[in-house]
Amino acid sequence: MTARQPRTFSHIVGFDDCPFARDHCGPVTVIGAMYSGRRLAGVVSGRVERDGLDATRELLRLTSETRFAAQLQLILLQGVALAGFNVVDAVRLHRLSGLPVLVVARHAPRPEALREALLAHIPGGSQKWARIARLGPMEPLAGVYVQRQGLSRGEAERAIRATALEGRIPEPLRTAHLIAGGIARGESRGRT
Repeated sequence: MTARQPRTFSHIVGFDDCPFARDHCGPVTVIGAMYSGRRLAGVVSGRVERDGLDATRELLRLTSETRFAAQLQLILLQGVALAGFNVVDAVRLHRLSGLPVLVVARHAPRPEALREALLAHIPGGSQKWARIARLGPMEPLAGVYVQRQGLSRGEAERAIRATALEGRIPEPLRTAHLIAGGIARGESRGRT
């Protein structure tokens, strides 16, 4: 009996949202940077409501309706929420897309502060907190913190190390962040 070869992920999309004003209400643009190996192969964009409930549906659309859909092997998220508190249901995203989902954060999360903010201030906060709680706690891995669906810890670590070319953040997320900032502000800025 032969051991199963560990999966590697050469076709990856990383999603991040565009920055927006604190008092902004309404849609926020989301950018997806599609990578083939170390090469940017394409960009997709969509919109989700600030603090809404449509992030999962929009990411499913963006990953299934792109010309890159057949090649995609992994979805990366810069945090579990887009457009404020529009929480992605990563479990559902994985199940319906058939793709592993890796949530990446630069810093250790503060789950109790997040839970409190969601329950006290955000419409549908209990449903959004349930989506986050279902993922389990973030775990330190390869210099960042992750939550994962559909891939092992070893596969997640290999994916991060293979794609983090300029620091700790995987290149598809770094690129999506830069593009999103450039679109929203006319020029990207801040840490990537």
